[in-house]
Amino acid sequence: MRALVTGASGFAGRYLVDELRRSGYDVLAAGGPGDRDAFPVDVLDTAAVRAALDLAQPDVVFHLAAQTFVPDALASPMPTYVTNVRGTACVCEAIRGYAKDGGAMPRLLFTSSAEVYGHAPPDAFPLREARALAPANPYAASKAAAEMLLLGEFRSFGLDVVIARAFNHIGQGQSDRFVVANFAKQLAAIAAGGDPLMHVGNLDARRDLTDVRDVARAYVALAQRGAAGETYNVCSGSATPIRDVLRELIVLARVPVEVRDDPQRMRPSDVPLFVGDAAKLKAATGWEPHVSLRASLRDIYEAARTEYAP
Repeated sequence: MRALVTGASGFAGRYLVDELRRSGYDVLAAGGPGDRDAFPVDVLDTAAVRAALDLAQPDVVFHLAAQTFVPDALASPMPTYVTNVRGTACVCEAIRGYAKDGGAMPRLLFTSSAEVYGHAPPDAFPLREARALAPANPYAASKAAAEMLLLGEFRSFGLDVVIARAFNHIGQGQSDRFVVANFAKQLAAIAAGGDPLMHVGNLDARRDLTDVRDVARAYVALAQRGAAGETYNVCSGSATPIRDVLRELIVLARVPVEVRDDPQRMRPSDVPLFVGDAAKLKAATGWEPHVSLRASLRDIYEAARTEYAP
């Protein structure tokens, strides 16, 4: 089996490439222009995507390349729309051209986001795939638009697409712009002798957190056993208060800290609860998460500590 992965040098992309290779795939890892650790592919350039397809001759394309940070999308929406929507359109166009010219039509596994659900009343949780989309920020809107684009391609041109709607995922190597990685970095700095003051955002929010290694396994399982034209939640099915995540990391760090609210870390469109139902994914693939939240947090903190090792 052969696979092409866009966004391969990103957080989830690196884990996906490792999981695919462990599963016996021959992988072409595609990154952005100038990325020395991956084959350079600009997803806004259909010809460049087509060249990667010609080289990889993939059975499946995993499209992960995207702008994923909500605050960046809020600060400057247009680049997010361009990368996430137009980039997806270019990947589709390249796949259609590849198949038209005699290549076997590969399956396309698209990584969307649970952000597309937006705000929901308490009785709507856990969220299921049939729930109407109500994106509440530009990033979510871009992913919802990309999903609609892909379903149009599926119905009009027979594109073999599966949509993975991922909830929050965490793990070693995640940017410290994201909350769990940021907590770990701050605590590692404190443990190394830094100022014991921690800056935090909304600790009352409850989130569905899954280790990125389990997310990568879910993507591979969906590529193998998901149904074309269908959408699947990728999540743990359990909501954890961010306050509890911070508490567990502080226990792991074993350092005294002073926690202080930072208005700059509060999102105007933040939702108090976000948890999904992964029953459809489990029924289709047999997938179950293997890495506990505690184990994931321990690994994240230990990785952060290595940055401050003498």
